[in-house]
Formats: sequence, structure tokens, C-alpha cells
Amino acid sequence: MSSTWNPVVPRWPAAVPGPDFDAIRAEFEVPGEFPPGVLAEAGAVAASPPLPDEDATDLPLVTLDPPGSRDLDQAVHLERDGEGYRVSYAIADVGAVVVPGGALDAEACRRGQTLYAPDRRTPLHPEVLSEGAASLLAGEVRAAALWTIRLDAGGEVRAVDLRRARVRSRAQLAYPDVQAQADAGTLTGALALLPDLGRLLQEQAAARGAIELGSPEQEVVRTDGGWTLVTRAPLPVEGWNAQISLLTGRVAARLMLDGGVGLLRTLPQARPEDVARLRRLAPALGVDWPAGAGAGSVLAVLDLTDPRHLAFLEEATALLRGAAYTPVDGDPGTETGHAGVGAPYAHVTAPLRRLVDRFGTEVCLALAADREPDPAVRAALPGLPALMAASDRRTRAVERAVVDATEAWLLAGREGEEFDAVVVDADEGRGTVVLADPAVRARCAGAGLEPGSRVLVRLEEADVDRRTVRFTAVTG
Repeated sequence: MSSTWNPVVPRWPAAVPGPDFDAIRAEFEVPGEFPPGVLAEAGAVAASPPLPDEDATDLPLVTLDPPGSRDLDQAVHLERDGEGYRVSYAIADVGAVVVPGGALDAEACRRGQTLYAPDRRTPLHPEVLSEGAASLLAGEVRAAALWTIRLDAGGEVRAVDLRRARVRSRAQLAYPDVQAQADAGTLTGALALLPDLGRLLQEQAAARGAIELGSPEQEVVRTDGGWTLVTRAPLPVEGWNAQISLLTGRVAARLMLDGGVGLLRTLPQARPEDVARLRRLAPALGVDWPAGAGAGSVLAVLDLTDPRHLAFLEEATALLRGAAYTPVDGDPGTETGHAGVGAPYAHVTAPLRRLVDRFGTEVCLALAADREPDPAVRAALPGLPALMAASDRRTRAVERAVVDATEAWLLAGREGEEFDAVVVDADEGRGTVVLADPAVRARCAGAGLEPGSRVLVRLEEADVDRRTVRFTAVTG
């Protein structure tokens, strides 16, 4: 699914105390600096980036991202279209600057995606492109793949147009500011309709049986003393904005399926036994599961300030297993849907940060123009699932190691101290607990641990070298 939070990573000086993030990057073989040939190719295209003939710079698009972002993949404009909506969604045209078979292409295939660590970003493309000539920066004329999606009053797609065009974003907006305006009822301009349309698309998703976890995430953040961990829940505006991306991904998947070529992001339906188990857990964790309701609609109304609901959400992760990229070449077979989206879906909206989106966009541009995709693009599709799977594994491993290392670093030397915690998972004398402060998540031993309960735990071990933290429940 689409990720709405694209963290802004400052470049802190090496002297900042904390875990050794460089060692983690080395352990998992994260690419370092770009090779000279890649930088040379990027510099040449950035000096004179190609622009399409069609001029859409009069469209008052804006970007919406975390504060300070520079790698801006998407710009959007929403307006009324009779009783429905007209969505204009410009996606950075990375295919216009990265030539298949060139040095940039080869290096992007090696990297797979931009990787974020607290102290440094490892970009998919050189910054002269990803934060410069290819980024949809405000006030700059850029090449884009411009989607125009017309919806009826119920949010159903009525018409789709996709073409290359020159665009110019009017403003770079940030999630917190837009959320504040939405809360105050003062949101205007290109995003004035975002709350209404975002909620409508969320309702549509629930009706399709889509499963969106919306889990709070651990984040490593800079402090005066080094680093700490916080838990961040997404803002409503992030969810609304994600719906625009998901809408585009659904439309892209439909194009690919109708055209018989492309690359879908697939996720099998939750196993009936996993849904049944979650339903049985609901009463014990204070979760209302009305008769006939799907898991997605139940998850959508959880109160994430309730520790029992957090434990329920933890258990619900079992519903979303088996994500993959599935090539379409003629008959796509039976596995074309994405359980998280509740429909066929393709990645096409983040080409600056994710390799596969460039190829998906190129396929859609060809199909929308009633022509065959470029042979080089089509030939690359079968190999992309393995490239993305390897990149995903590395990214998950690095992200987990960064959090584990920070947890151990924060707690080192505090062995024997006791902390308030919530049990989010438990089985046969062991469980997982989440501390309130710092926002550490770790294994805990103890009899009688119950998911959703509050417990007092004692720190037994915080090993920075091994990146392990271990607690025991305090009894009596």
C-alpha cells in the first residue's frame, strides 16, 4: 500500500551520541555514495531535464508531505465536477530522466527504494534529481505523469485520463498545517475538498472489505542528548491523502488488467481461520464486532488510546500476510487483488522513492495512449518482483535494527529499574510489552500475561552490541 509518511532526515554531525547507525548500514550492505558514472549521468540530465510538449502549468497543484520534505513525488488538485469530483494528480516523471539500461537505471535497480534512517537518507536516485530536477518543488516547471480521474458523487470512477505534461506546483504544504486548517474549517484551494473526498473514499474502502491497520509507529527522533523513541499515530489528513494515492493505484491496476500487461501489488485475502480467531478475541479485548461486519470496518473504529484495542490491533497484523508483486502478461491468473485495498492495486505514485513505480507509470502511459509499452520496460517487469522483495527485506531489517539499537542504547545501565507497560501479545509465559516512556517495545517473561492489560515490568537486560532488551513482569 501507499506510504503517506515520508520522513525528513536531517544530516546530523557524526559526534551526536547514540547507536552506531553506520554499523547497521554496513551490516545490511546498504549502498553508500553513488558511483561517479551515475552522478555524471544524473548531473547531465538535471542540467537540461526533458519537458513534454503539453502545458498544464495553469493547473493550481500543491504538494502535501511532512514538513521540510524535498523528494516530492506527487502534486494534487481537487475540484467539483458536477455533483462528483475531479482529481488531478501529477506524479514526478522519473521515466523521462532515467533511461532503461543506463547507469542511473542500473543503480536504481540495485537500491530498489529510498531507505530512511534517523541520521541519514539513502536515496534511490542522486539528490540532484530526487530533491532537484525531478522533484515537484513549488514554483518549478517539472515533467509529470498527469492523472485526471473523474468521480461521481459516490466516489465511483467515471473517467480516467493519463498523459505526460509540464506542471508547476503552487505551494509545498505540510501535514500538520493542513490538519490544523481542516480542524478549523479554513482549508481552501486545491485541498479544500480533501476531507470530504478522503472520508468518502475511506467509506468506499470499508464497503469493499479493505483492511487498513493504521498502527501507531515507533520513531527514532533527535534530542539534545542524542536520540529517543516516540510513538506516532498518523494524522487524519495523512489517511485522506493516502486515499488519493490508493485511488490512482486502483485505476492504474485496472489499466494494466484491461491491457494485459503491468505489475500489480497483491495481497491475498485473510485466511478464514485468522479472521475467526480475531473475532473470538474481540469480546475479551473490549472490541465490538457487529454481526455481518468485516474485519476492516471493525479495525477502522478502534480507540488507539485503549490498551486493549492496541492489543487487538497487534493480533490483526496476522490478517495481512503475503504481499507480493505480480506481473501481468496476458492472463494474470487468479491472484490480482490486494486485501488491504480491497481491489486490484498497483504502485505508481512514488517513483522518486520506489523503483517499481517508474515502470508501472511507463506501462500506464503507454496503455492510456493505446500503444504497447516500450520493449525495454516490458522486458524488465518479470525481474522486478525479486528486486523489490530483496529491497523490502533489507529495508525492514535496517528499520528493525535501528529501533532495536536505540531501545538498547536508551535503557543501557538501567537494569533493575521498573517501568509501566501494556501487554500487546502473550503466549505461554512470554509476551510483548510496550512501555509508555520511552516508547520501547520488547519481549517480557512472566506468568499470566494478558493482552491489553497494564503491568509493571523490570528491565533485566539491555545489550547494545546485540541490540536486545529483555523484561520480566513484576508480581506481588
